[in-house]
Amino acid sequence: MKRSNHITLEGATRLRNELADLWKNQRPEVTKAITAAAAEGDRSENAEYIYRKKQLREMDRRIRYLQRRTPEMIVIERKPANQDTVFFGATVTLEDDNGDLTKYRIVGSDEFDFKEHYISVDSPMAKALLKKQVDDEVFIRLPSGNKAFVITDIEY
Repeated sequence: MKRSNHITLEGATRLRNELADLWKNQRPEVTKAITAAAAEGDRSENAEYIYRKKQLREMDRRIRYLQRRTPEMIVIERKPANQDTVFFGATVTLEDDNGDLTKYRIVGSDEFDFKEHYISVDSPMAKALLKKQVDDEVFIRLPSGNKAFVITDIEY
């Protein structure tokens, strides 16, 4: 499934800063550590050398991903004209059958964070919420079965 290229301004800034930091700060430090570890002799049993090479591979993989992903990003900076409807970037408050309230923010696929209650625009929950309004009932399929929620608030 193709991922959405939409991203918030904060998310785009975070990814660009991460790429710059990896490329300009972290990678040179790791390559310097590899050079120092390689100078110690036998590389086949040199734990520091092996660890640093693995770290460099992982870092290079992340750099390649960010270099491919950042030009594709579509940064959404403006709030929609109709703020009574759920669109990308909305923070939606949901009430379940027990009266419990939960807030979710709909963000790009590179920004989702369960701790912050940021959900990807590509997730089933976000897809169910998009284009809905306050007091609309939304049915979301969860691993435990379908669950109904009512939208109680939309913020941008």
